[in-house]
Amino acid sequence: MKNRLKVLRAERNWTQEDLGQRVGVSRQAINALETEKHDPSLDLAYRISAAVGARVEEIFENPYQAEVASC
Repeated sequence: MKNRLKVLRAERNWTQEDLGQRVGVSRQAINALETEKHDPSLDLAYRISAAVGARVEEIFENPYQAEVASC
């Protein structure tokens, strides 16, 4: 899933470890999200949203948005 996580994290001068600690996951989990190897659970997406102060939709791209818009 495409996301702006790395940009938002860098704007705050946080390491992957910093963000991981704030949301309760490992640095490796944050890396997997940033490199789009894994998608976040809904719970994790909301925890990240709260940590960076942005809406989930501002962080993670909805891969189904085009399908919904065309219906």
